[in-house]
Amino acid sequence: MPSLDGAVVLVTGANGGIGTHLVHEALARGAAKVYATARSPRAWDDERIVPLTLDVTDRASIDAAATAAADVTVLVNNAGATPPSASLLDVTEADIRANMETNFFGPVFLARAFAPVLAAKQGSILIDVHSVASWYAFGGAYSASKAALWSATNSLRIEFAPKGVHVTGVHMGYVDTDMAAHADGPKMLPTHLVTTVYDAVEAGEYEVLADELTQGVKAALSGPVEALYPDLHSTNA
Repeated sequence: MPSLDGAVVLVTGANGGIGTHLVHEALARGAAKVYATARSPRAWDDERIVPLTLDVTDRASIDAAATAAADVTVLVNNAGATPPSASLLDVTEADIRANMETNFFGPVFLARAFAPVLAAKQGSILIDVHSVASWYAFGGAYSASKAALWSATNSLRIEFAPKGVHVTGVHMGYVDTDMAAHADGPKMLPTHLVTTVYDAVEAGEYEVLADELTQGVKAALSGPVEALYPDLHSTNA
């Protein structure tokens, strides 16, 4: 089974609420080192944590990180962004492209850059953080970018399997972080999410459905589209 014990982990978006817990929980599970990456990395009070500059929208930055962290055995694509509007019709073209750069192209190009590094070490792991928005289109460009990443993760899982790299995709609803501060309703604690993710990874699972909302939405994908989006009925009146 995949394990974090003795692993060398790289977490993107490490300064955020989920990222910070991904860093600390990896160490709690025995990781030997964690590269905590961000555009502006912060100081960490732990010599096992290595701050590393990384802009996931910049190919040169990605390549530099792959060179600097050539001992990585676990890559966690956690960094994400939301556009200023949930409307695909009203948001600017620049905002749509920027969201795809962060949420789709960044994780895919990181996986490509680190592929030789991961494949060279037995028991390596790739974790892609998606969202229930991968399957439920309430977020406009955000949902589209997460749906694209979900599809890419499935492809990467197939390609990495013969190389001995385990790929896990993570789906969840709102998490109690700054990114979801605007949202009403129940929110999962970051600690709960991260524990659920690492438990699933170490159990050899390929996909994490972290809450009841996400489980329900995925199950509904096999039904008619109007069952998932009941408001569509009102447009046919």
